[in-house]
Amino acid sequence: MLLSNFGSGKIEAGLDEAGRGCLAGPVVAAAVILPENYTNELLNDSKKLSAKKREILREEIERDALFYAICEVSHTEIDKINILNASFLAMHRCVDALEKKPELLLIDGNRFKPYNGISHECIIKGDGKYASIAAASILAKTYRDNLMSELGEKYPAYQWKKNAGYPTKAHREAIREHGPCEFHRMTFKLLPEQKELPF
Repeated sequence: MLLSNFGSGKIEAGLDEAGRGCLAGPVVAAAVILPENYTNELLNDSKKLSAKKREILREEIERDALFYAICEVSHTEIDKINILNASFLAMHRCVDALEKKPELLLIDGNRFKPYNGISHECIIKGDGKYASIAAASILAKTYRDNLMSELGEKYPAYQWKKNAGYPTKAHREAIREHGPCEFHRMTFKLLPEQKELPF
């Protein structure tokens, strides 16, 4: 069972992101403030759950959370400021979007850019330890997967409905055959054997 809170006595928001390693589309972050002592037996790191369970949990989290926010940083913004800064920016946007200002941010991972004077704790593999971070990981993941599936209808060759923009073999073969599209991150190495894309 995941921990319901950090034990700070403060209003805690769990934050996580999805899509850092993708070749296309935005990076998406979510912030979630759960009720005190919240429990959900299914709740876990989104990567350890099936797509069906993630969708079930998404509905439960959106129903049960006191407050939540989901925010994007676009592929063009990623190309301008790099993916690490884009991930921080997406999280910052989520904090701004919350209707209740948190007093402590629980961040999945080992790095974060402090924001607006709010205390934070970086927790490695936090999405498998704290309920609020796991909830954020699920909201970010499901939102982004659904978004990439919609974008994939416009560009079916890249199979985003299956790979969500991650660098699968099929995705890279499609880039090799068709070139990148308007949603690809042009600062990423889209084809690993090339230093620069010949497009």
